[in-house]
Amino acid sequence: MSKKSDATSEMIAGINAPMQTLGTVGEYMTDALQRSILYCDLMRRSNEQDDKHKAQEVPHVLNFDAKLILDARTFKRPANYLLVRIKAPKDVTLDLQKRPFVVVDPRAGHGPGIGGFKADSEIGMAMRAGHPCYFVGFTPEPMPGQTIEDIMQAEAVFLEKVIALHPEAEGKPCVIGNCQAGWAVMMLAALRPELFGPIIVAGSPLSYWAGVVGENPMRYTGGLAGGSWITALTSDLGKGKFAGAHLVKNFENLNPANTLWSKSYDIWSNVDAGSQRFLEFEKWWGGHVNLNAEEIQWIVDQLFVGNKLASAEIVTREGERIDLRNIRSPIICFCSKGDNITPPQQALGWINDLYAKDDDIRACGQTIIYAIHESVGHLGIFVSGGVAKKEHQEFTSNIDLIDVLPPGLYEAVMTPKTDDVANSALVTGDWVVRFEPRTMDDIREIVKPSVENDRLFATVKGVSEINLGLYQSFFQPLVRAALDSPANAWIKQFSPPPLNMDPFSDKNPMMRQVAQMADQIRQQRQPVSPDNPLLQWQAKMSEGIVAALDSYRDLRDKSMEQIFLATYSSPLLQALVGLPAAGESPRKRPDMDPERLAFIESRIAELKARIAEGGLREAAIRSLIYIGMGGEGVDERAFNELRNIRAENDALPLEAFKQILREQFFGLKLDRDAAMAAIPAMLPADQAQRSKALEAIRRTVKATGEVSGERAKRLAEVEKLFAAVNPENSQKSSSGKAR
Repeated sequence: MSKKSDATSEMIAGINAPMQTLGTVGEYMTDALQRSILYCDLMRRSNEQDDKHKAQEVPHVLNFDAKLILDARTFKRPANYLLVRIKAPKDVTLDLQKRPFVVVDPRAGHGPGIGGFKADSEIGMAMRAGHPCYFVGFTPEPMPGQTIEDIMQAEAVFLEKVIALHPEAEGKPCVIGNCQAGWAVMMLAALRPELFGPIIVAGSPLSYWAGVVGENPMRYTGGLAGGSWITALTSDLGKGKFAGAHLVKNFENLNPANTLWSKSYDIWSNVDAGSQRFLEFEKWWGGHVNLNAEEIQWIVDQLFVGNKLASAEIVTREGERIDLRNIRSPIICFCSKGDNITPPQQALGWINDLYAKDDDIRACGQTIIYAIHESVGHLGIFVSGGVAKKEHQEFTSNIDLIDVLPPGLYEAVMTPKTDDVANSALVTGDWVVRFEPRTMDDIREIVKPSVENDRLFATVKGVSEINLGLYQSFFQPLVRAALDSPANAWIKQFSPPPLNMDPFSDKNPMMRQVAQMADQIRQQRQPVSPDNPLLQWQAKMSEGIVAALDSYRDLRDKSMEQIFLATYSSPLLQALVGLPAAGESPRKRPDMDPERLAFIESRIAELKARIAEGGLREAAIRSLIYIGMGGEGVDERAFNELRNIRAENDALPLEAFKQILREQFFGLKLDRDAAMAAIPAMLPADQAQRSKALEAIRRTVKATGEVSGERAKRLAEVEKLFAAVNPENSQKSSSGKAR
């Protein structure tokens, strides 16, 4: 041991000795002092980690090794995005016949990697289920002139590459869009639907005006700032760049108690156990990235303030209208009631914006599934191990079932897998998943749409357009000229270099002593006993500080809301920005294109004409759908049993099965009586074939347990139909397995 270490050890012992003579007080003071030094050292280590992280060419927090596949910085229209293939851990075996997963992280202030931040993550769950995984990340600095459309085009090339690398996969890639990446994925899927398998948007805002009075204050920010002119000013001050730290600060302002107190207090009070977790999270939270001025201005004007995505008002530079109704893949919207950044209203409001009734969803051929967590916060949707082991695990393990669900609206309902669950071997995870049909009334009950609410934010949009125009015309040239002036350059040239103001930086010479003291303390740690009354007093003090800061937050949010409502509910202001008469909605639900209506009508006529067509396979699938319509929803056990039956026979490709299922579903929806009456004529005369198919139907129906109620009644109807065979169908006996 060096002399310096000996001196440090003696100093610590000299401090501890008199404290130990003070009994309970001394015990607490010793522990508090040691914790304080360990806390300071932890901050030093965090700074050191941050410097090393930022020095990397592509800083990220992925917990998995990866191989670069494509670099969009080399594309004709470059973007700072990269596609990597995740290398599977040694204990994981991938199945190349399973569809690949592509996780896209948000560029919302932080660096990439949160989708694979832990072993129990979106990427981790997908690989454990045997799926090859890819990740879309980005570099800290955007490419010059990069736009949102350039990013979309780059991601389209990425998906084309993934599809080309997996020609044997059964199904197109499942794409996960986290937070802000969710709307980007949805936009691309609307333009290039052929590239996508199921889409999972986790904590993603898609309807930006939606929310509940008294609960969602963040949506008022744009209106209270007078619109997006402040975004333009900030970008101008950044010389054409918008620092991601501004976005992170917005998140932190939502919860001042956590930002100003709890975050530091929690680690200080539990510094022995929480250090590593703190360092891992801070590596991501402090790793900020930048956006081009064009990018952030587009995002704010088109989405946050304009709210144009859910009303099909966004048009690309090639003149293509982005209409989310063009998406042909199942869409899983995962959100949480505990999320104050993307509440359920903003995650699900787009459904109400686009569709007036349930049949509209089916007419567009869309399958929309939503799952609402009761309590997890925004980051927990991507980071929480509990969420990964439940929702993401179940979405992943049931992705093929999701892909073949008939068009319509569903809620994912998960119940614990217990010992008394029927046919538990057919349950792939720790939860039994059932996709229960829902209606637009259910969505409206969650979203609580309001004409008055829309008028408020439409007024904000109008005011924002006016203020932005004024800024761009009169003030922006002055700001840019001042920043580009020789005087400004001269001042910067002769200004002293900025000092690192962080007291915990290694550039602070005192931190070297702190590091040595921390090493000694870890060897001589004297934690306070849990029943020490001063430790309990410490907790009470912390609770009081949190309560005071929460009260400030509530008062601030309430005041902001009252100012917002008073300002933008003004009939005069609404009239000045061109809103229609009071009581009328400023947002119109986008109409169906004539081409889409014509296609739907021709498709209906075609399906009706083909109701009696098909063979044994079509009859069996039609029967299963009919029986399933009499239950609570589609249970994963029934699908897994059907998968086993499919494997025992000719293993019909998943896409072909999906096509047959959808045709039979629509046939039942259009004319149920005719569809069921046609079944006997679709069956072969061969008794063995009919019996085998009927037994498969029974196995599938009984996979969820004993059949009762309406489902039992419908099963009996199907059994009678399979017994009533038309003798004229004897020619089908040799081809009864269907088309």
